[in-house]
Amino acid sequence: METSLLAGWENFYVIVGTSAGGLTGLTFVVIALVKDRSSATVRPSGVSVFVTPTIVHFGGVLAFAALMSMPHPHVLTVSAVLVLAGIAGVVYSAVIGAHMPGPGSYYVAVREDWIWNVIVPMVIYAALALEGFLVWRWQTEALYAVAVLALALLFVGIRNAWDIAVFMTLNPPPGGTDGTS
Repeated sequence: METSLLAGWENFYVIVGTSAGGLTGLTFVVIALVKDRSSATVRPSGVSVFVTPTIVHFGGVLAFAALMSMPHPHVLTVSAVLVLAGIAGVVYSAVIGAHMPGPGSYYVAVREDWIWNVIVPMVIYAALALEGFLVWRWQTEALYAVAVLALALLFVGIRNAWDIAVFMTLNPPPGGTDGTS
């Protein structure tokens, strides 16, 4: 009987996946509480460019952890998951970059927004796709690199969720918190 390529990694992906799931729920709670406290109207550009990608990253880590926890008897299965997830993430990051708010918006994206919401996730996803090819030659090293990338994406999500919560708390919408001018 052939040993699974991912034997021994189950606990790691259970921990990472559980963390991603829990953080997704906490992000929803924080945004709902801040919105209720400030009577703010959620701006579509802020949701689609900052909040949704954070949830997508958490959801991606959760889905990835679930897939990596499944029995995978062949390198081809692991490789395909890594390559497809990486390509999807790069495309999604490019879409987010194309929709970053610019001049004339309520909020204009600054360098930090570009770094943490577009560039770093895109690099992580591109590296994930690359590991899908490298796993054929260097299985152990590639699996450690994938673990680091999963953690990096989780930490990017944590950092971005914190940034969203702080911004929403410190920047009430124009016109006051009661909706008046």
